Amino acid sequence: MDKDEFLSIGQVSKRSGVASSALRFYEERGLIRSVRAGSGHRQYPRHVLRRIAFVVFAQRVGLSLDEIAAEITKLPEDHTPNGQDWSKLSKTWSLRIEEKIAELHRLKNGLSVCIGCGCLSLLTCKLANPQDKLGRYGSGPLRWMGKPKKQN
Repeated sequence: MDKDEFLSIGQVSKRSGVASSALRFYEERGLIRSVRAGSGHRQYPRHVLRRIAFVVFAQRVGLSLDEIAAEITKLPEDHTPNGQDWSKLSKTWSLRIEEKIAELHRLKNGLSVCIGCGCLSLLTCKLANPQDKLGRYGSGPLRWMGKPKKQN
Protein backbone atom coordinates (compact mmCIF):
# COMPACT_ATOMS: atom_id res chain seq x y z
CA MET A 1 0.00 0.00 0.00
CA ASP A 2 1.07 3.53 -0.72
CA LYS A 3 1.78 5.65 2.37
CA ASP A 4 -0.99 8.03 1.24
CA GLU A 5 -3.44 5.19 1.78
CA PHE A 6 -2.76 5.31 5.53
CA LEU A 7 -4.32 7.69 8.03
CA SER A 8 -3.21 8.64 11.53
CA ILE A 9 -5.52 7.94 14.46
CA GLY A 10 -6.35 11.66 14.59
CA GLN A 11 -7.30 11.69 10.91
CA VAL A 12 -9.44 8.58 11.32
CA SER A 13 -11.10 10.09 14.37
CA LYS A 14 -11.89 13.29 12.53
CA ARG A 15 -13.15 11.52 9.39
CA SER A 16 -15.23 8.94 11.24
CA GLY A 17 -16.53 11.11 14.08
CA VAL A 18 -15.35 8.46 16.55
CA ALA A 19 -13.08 9.45 19.45
CA SER A 20 -9.48 8.22 19.37
CA SER A 21 -10.07 6.37 22.64
CA ALA A 22 -12.96 4.48 21.02
CA LEU A 23 -10.77 3.63 18.02
CA ARG A 24 -8.14 2.15 20.35
CA PHE A 25 -10.91 0.22 22.12
CA TYR A 26 -12.27 -1.09 18.80
CA GLU A 27 -8.76 -2.19 17.92
CA GLU A 28 -8.36 -3.99 21.27
CA ARG A 29 -11.62 -5.81 20.54
CA GLY A 30 -10.40 -6.83 17.06
CA LEU A 31 -13.00 -4.76 15.21
CA ILE A 32 -10.37 -2.74 13.33
CA ARG A 33 -6.63 -3.07 12.71
CA SER A 34 -3.75 -0.66 12.39
CA VAL A 35 -0.09 -0.92 11.57
CA ARG A 36 2.65 0.83 13.50
CA ALA A 37 4.70 3.50 11.81
CA GLY A 38 8.44 3.71 12.47
CA SER A 39 7.64 6.11 15.30
CA GLY A 40 5.29 3.57 16.87
CA HIS A 41 2.17 5.59 16.04
CA ARG A 42 -0.91 3.83 14.75
CA GLN A 43 -1.53 4.09 11.02
CA TYR A 44 -4.84 2.90 9.63
CA PRO A 45 -5.52 1.86 6.05
CA ARG A 46 -8.07 4.22 4.49
CA HIS A 47 -10.61 1.39 4.07
CA VAL A 48 -10.88 1.15 7.87
CA LEU A 49 -13.33 4.08 7.66
CA ARG A 50 -15.98 1.74 6.22
CA ARG A 51 -15.45 -0.78 9.00
CA ILE A 52 -15.82 1.98 11.60
CA ALA A 53 -19.00 3.21 9.92
CA PHE A 54 -20.28 -0.36 10.08
CA VAL A 55 -19.49 -0.59 13.81
CA VAL A 56 -21.23 2.72 14.55
CA PHE A 57 -24.28 1.74 12.51
CA ALA A 58 -24.45 -1.69 14.13
CA GLN A 59 -24.34 -0.13 17.59
CA ARG A 60 -27.21 2.19 16.64
CA VAL A 61 -29.23 -0.78 15.44
CA GLY A 62 -28.68 -2.29 18.87
CA LEU A 63 -26.02 -4.93 18.33
CA SER A 64 -23.58 -5.57 21.14
CA LEU A 65 -19.85 -5.37 20.47
CA ASP A 66 -19.69 -9.17 20.61
CA GLU A 67 -22.39 -9.41 17.94
CA ILE A 68 -20.61 -6.78 15.86
CA ALA A 69 -17.34 -8.69 16.16
CA ALA A 70 -19.07 -11.85 14.89
CA GLU A 71 -20.59 -9.97 11.95
CA ILE A 72 -17.46 -8.05 11.05
CA THR A 73 -15.54 -11.28 10.49
CA LYS A 74 -17.68 -11.65 7.35
CA LEU A 75 -16.10 -8.51 5.86
CA PRO A 76 -12.75 -8.47 4.04
CA GLU A 77 -9.87 -6.97 6.01
CA ASP A 78 -7.66 -6.11 3.08
CA HIS A 79 -9.93 -3.83 1.08
CA THR A 80 -13.07 -1.72 1.19
CA PRO A 81 -16.10 -4.02 1.28
CA ASN A 82 -18.05 -4.15 -1.99
CA GLY A 83 -21.76 -4.64 -2.68
CA GLN A 84 -21.54 -8.42 -2.36
CA ASP A 85 -19.82 -8.14 1.01
CA TRP A 86 -22.52 -5.83 2.37
CA SER A 87 -25.26 -7.99 0.88
CA LYS A 88 -24.10 -10.96 2.97
CA LEU A 89 -24.63 -8.93 6.12
CA SER A 90 -27.88 -7.24 5.14
CA LYS A 91 -29.80 -10.52 5.00
CA THR A 92 -29.52 -11.05 8.75
CA TRP A 93 -29.89 -7.35 9.53
CA SER A 94 -33.28 -6.87 7.93
CA LEU A 95 -34.96 -9.15 10.44
CA ARG A 96 -33.12 -7.51 13.32
CA ILE A 97 -34.23 -4.04 12.20
CA GLU A 98 -37.85 -5.17 11.75
CA GLU A 99 -37.84 -6.57 15.29
CA LYS A 100 -36.41 -3.30 16.61
CA ILE A 101 -39.09 -1.29 14.77
CA ALA A 102 -41.84 -3.49 16.23
CA GLU A 103 -40.35 -3.08 19.70
CA LEU A 104 -40.25 0.70 19.34
CA HIS A 105 -43.88 0.75 18.13
CA ARG A 106 -44.95 -1.25 21.20
CA LEU A 107 -43.03 1.15 23.43
CA LYS A 108 -44.54 4.20 21.74
CA ASN A 109 -48.07 2.83 21.92
CA GLY A 110 -47.63 1.79 25.54
CA LEU A 111 -46.33 5.19 26.55
CA SER A 112 -49.01 7.17 24.75
CA VAL A 113 -51.78 4.97 26.16
CA CYS A 114 -50.37 4.98 29.70
CA ILE A 115 -49.55 8.64 29.88
CA GLY A 116 -52.65 9.68 27.96
CA CYS A 117 -55.30 7.62 29.71
CA GLY A 118 -54.69 8.82 33.26
CA CYS A 119 -56.51 5.78 34.66
CA LEU A 120 -54.10 5.26 37.54
CA SER A 121 -55.93 2.00 38.19
CA LEU A 122 -54.20 -1.28 38.91
CA LEU A 123 -57.44 -3.05 38.00
CA THR A 124 -57.67 -1.75 34.42
CA CYS A 125 -54.07 -0.79 33.58
CA LYS A 126 -52.49 -2.97 30.90
CA LEU A 127 -49.17 -2.75 32.70
CA ALA A 128 -50.46 -3.87 36.12
CA ASN A 129 -49.07 -7.19 37.28
CA PRO A 130 -50.98 -8.38 40.37
CA GLN A 131 -49.08 -10.96 42.44
CA ASP A 132 -46.26 -10.78 39.86
CA LYS A 133 -48.07 -13.20 37.54
CA LEU A 134 -45.76 -12.23 34.68
CA GLY A 135 -42.72 -13.34 36.70
CA ARG A 136 -43.18 -16.92 35.50
CA TYR A 137 -42.60 -15.73 31.90
CA GLY A 138 -39.23 -14.09 32.44
CA SER A 139 -37.72 -10.80 33.45
CA GLY A 140 -38.06 -7.25 32.19
CA PRO A 141 -40.97 -5.19 30.90
CA LEU A 142 -42.62 -8.18 29.21
CA ARG A 143 -45.81 -6.42 28.14
CA TRP A 144 -43.80 -3.82 26.24
CA MET A 145 -41.38 -6.34 24.78
CA GLY A 146 -44.15 -8.37 23.20
CA LYS A 147 -46.05 -11.51 24.04
CA PRO A 148 -44.68 -13.28 27.13
CA LYS A 149 -43.24 -16.75 26.57
CA LYS A 150 -43.47 -19.25 29.35
CA GLN A 151 -40.08 -20.39 30.62
CA ASN A 152 -39.44 -24.04 31.41
